Amino acid sequence: MTVETTMTFAGQPPILSRGLTLSMAAAAGFSVANIYYNQPMLGIMEHDLSDGSTGFIATATQLGYAAGLFLLAPLGDLLERRALIIGQFLLLAGALAAMAIAPNAGLAILASFFIGVFATATQQIVPFAAHLSSPERRGATVGTVMAGVLCGILFSRTLAGYVGTHAGWREMFWLGVPLAVGMAGLMAAILPQSRPSGAMPYATLIRSLAHLWREFAELRLAAATQALIFAAFTTFWTILALRLQAPRFALGADAAGLFGVVGAVGVLAAPVAGRIADRKGPHPIILTSAALTLASWMMFGLWQSLIGLIAGVVVLDFAVQSALVSNQHVIYALRPEARARINTIFMGAMFLGGAGGSALSSLAWSWGGWTTVCALGMALAFLAMVLQIARSVRNGR
Repeated sequence: MTVETTMTFAGQPPILSRGLTLSMAAAAGFSVANIYYNQPMLGIMEHDLSDGSTGFIATATQLGYAAGLFLLAPLGDLLERRALIIGQFLLLAGALAAMAIAPNAGLAILASFFIGVFATATQQIVPFAAHLSSPERRGATVGTVMAGVLCGILFSRTLAGYVGTHAGWREMFWLGVPLAVGMAGLMAAILPQSRPSGAMPYATLIRSLAHLWREFAELRLAAATQALIFAAFTTFWTILALRLQAPRFALGADAAGLFGVVGAVGVLAAPVAGRIADRKGPHPIILTSAALTLASWMMFGLWQSLIGLIAGVVVLDFAVQSALVSNQHVIYALRPEARARINTIFMGAMFLGGAGGSALSSLAWSWGGWTTVCALGMALAFLAMVLQIARSVRNGR
C-alpha cells in the first residue's frame, strides 16, 4: 500500500529565515519541556500526594507522548500544519491546568498522560522545518531545531526543580499554562500556512504506518537504535532526583534540576552533528553516539561522586543529541511526502523506549539501587552499539 501526500504553501513558497528557524526551535523546546517538568519534582509530589504510585507519573507522560505521536503526528501529512500546531498548544495548556489541580496520584497520572499526548506539537514542528528547508541545508536546519528541543528537555528540569522547591509542584504546572498559550500565539504569528494535498481517510493514513515500517530497513534500524539510546537517557533522568536525595548526597529537587544546565552542553552537539551528517553521512556519528552513551554509564557506575555524575551527564546528553539528529537525517531522506508519518514511527519508537527506560529504572532502583540502574543503562547502550555494528558489517564497512 502506497499512500502519498505532498505539501504546498499559500502564496509564494516561504523562505526559511534564521528568525523563523530559531522561533520554531523555541516553540519545539517549550512544547517538549512539558513532559519533563515532573522528573525533578517526583520526590516532592510523592510527599504531597502521599502515594508511592507517583513514580509512574514520568512513565505515563512518556506513554502519552508515544500515543500522541502515533495518533496525532501523522495528521501533519493530512491537515494544515500551522492550525494543527496551534491547536495542540491550546489543548496542552488545558492538560497542564488539569495536572495543577489533580487531587490524587491517579488523576495526576491521567493528566500527565494527556500532557504527553498534546506536547507532540514538537513533532509537528520538526518535520515542518525539514519541509521548509532546502535539501542541502536540511541537516543543519533539523540540528538547530533539535538544539531547541534539547534546551527544552534540559532546562525544563532546571526550572521545575527550582519552582518545585521554592513554590510547589502545582505552581510549576500553572506556570506552564501561559507558556503554552504564548507559544500558540507565536506560531499563529510566524508560521506559513501549508496546503497538504492528496487527502485520505484517517484510518488509511494510520494503516500506512505499518507499510512504511516494513518498507524501510533504515527506518527500523534508526528507530530501534534511538529507542535504546533514549531508554538509557530516561533511565538516568528518572532516577536522578532519588539518587541525589540519598544520604550520600542529601540534595533536593533544585539540585536535580541544575543538572539540566550541566547537560545543556549537549545542545552544541545538534548543529555540529547536523553539519557533519550533511557532509560525511550520519552513520559513523550514530555508532559513536551509542559508544559514548555506554561510556557515560560506565562513568556513573565507576565514578560514584557528584563530579562523576556531572561528567557523565555531559557525555550522555551530548551522545543522545548527536544520535537523534543523525538518525533524523537518515529518516527524513527516505520519502519526503511521508515525512510526518516516518517521523511518527521514529519518534514513537523513541518515546516507547523512553517509557520503558523510566519503568525499568524504577524497578532497578527498587531491586538493587544505583548499581543495578547503572547495569541497566550500560546494557541498553551496548545493545544500541550492537545494532549499529551489525549494520556496518552487513554493508562491509
